[in-house]
Amino acid sequence: MADSTTGEAFVEFERVQKSYDGENLVVKDLNLSMPKGEFLTMLGPSGSGKTTCLMMLAGFETATHGDIRLGGTSINNIPPHKRGIGMVFQNYALFPHMTIAENLSFPLEVRKIGKSEREKKVQHALDMVEMGAFGGRRPAQLSGGQQQRIALARALVFEPELVLMDEPLGALDKQLREKMQFEITDLAHRLGITTVYVTHDQTEALTMSDRVAVFDDGRIQQLAPPDLLYEEPENSFVAQFIGENNTMLGVVKEIRGEEALVQLDGGELIDCKPVNVTAVGDRTRVSIRPERVEYNPERLKPGAHTLKAEVLEFIYMGDIFRTRLRVAGNDEFIIKTRNAPDQRRLSPGEQIEIGWLPQDCRALDA
Repeated sequence: MADSTTGEAFVEFERVQKSYDGENLVVKDLNLSMPKGEFLTMLGPSGSGKTTCLMMLAGFETATHGDIRLGGTSINNIPPHKRGIGMVFQNYALFPHMTIAENLSFPLEVRKIGKSEREKKVQHALDMVEMGAFGGRRPAQLSGGQQQRIALARALVFEPELVLMDEPLGALDKQLREKMQFEITDLAHRLGITTVYVTHDQTEALTMSDRVAVFDDGRIQQLAPPDLLYEEPENSFVAQFIGENNTMLGVVKEIRGEEALVQLDGGELIDCKPVNVTAVGDRTRVSIRPERVEYNPERLKPGAHTLKAEVLEFIYMGDIFRTRLRVAGNDEFIIKTRNAPDQRRLSPGEQIEIGWLPQDCRALDA
């Protein structure tokens, strides 16, 4: 797939491949370019190739084929410690026998920076992550969230142009994790740092990133800003992996410009946007987001497509209602509707009509 970016490329992968056994490729022909200052997340299930890409960029793994460039210079043969890249891992990797200030000072000593300059930089980095008063403590005296902040400060202390993060928030509880997501993004944008972030958590990827590269089977399946990825998935894998999605199988009966007529396996005919189908007779997996479906007749927009449905489950979730329906033979069809005074509550067993706009329904690969 083609990857386009604005601005000059700062990080570039050109036709990069990686194999551990000489036969099976864990990364297949990867082309990716990032401008300076971008926050890019590599997202995908375990074994999809995202962490291997990060490790090749860091220099801990070597590409079997292709070129990796930083600021226009090939870094394939440059050892990790000379690449000038900051790293943050899930396990913090702080030295337990050193104080926090000594932990932060270490990357500066390695770079032969003088003592008074080191002290200034350490204090500045600690202040940046709101840990200015903790320099004298040891890692064991800090909570998980505080240790992760220190790991972040250590990655930033020598002012790298590129920071790599591998599942850095995986060990934190939900509330702290969400707080740290905003802190990291804010800091990266404020300092103008180019960031490559690896996670398998889609919410984290959507919340934090300028763009997200969705990996599966060693390839980028789609590279796009979060809203585009969610609203306009390019294939079935992306549609299923990002957010919640309703799918129904069928066959393309007609394609007319921006609309395809699909006959579902249950016999029903529906109009969709043809995304990953090219010809009449193609098998397709039709995809529609739960929040794009309406069951209140007065809320249906003109031109909406309607289908009969049976209510199987109605769950009150505070801000939304989550309804599970039987639609066209699918017992797992979900609708999410906002809890509003005019929104009718449903009962299991009720027969209703649901509707959506054809452009919200996508005909993807089967």
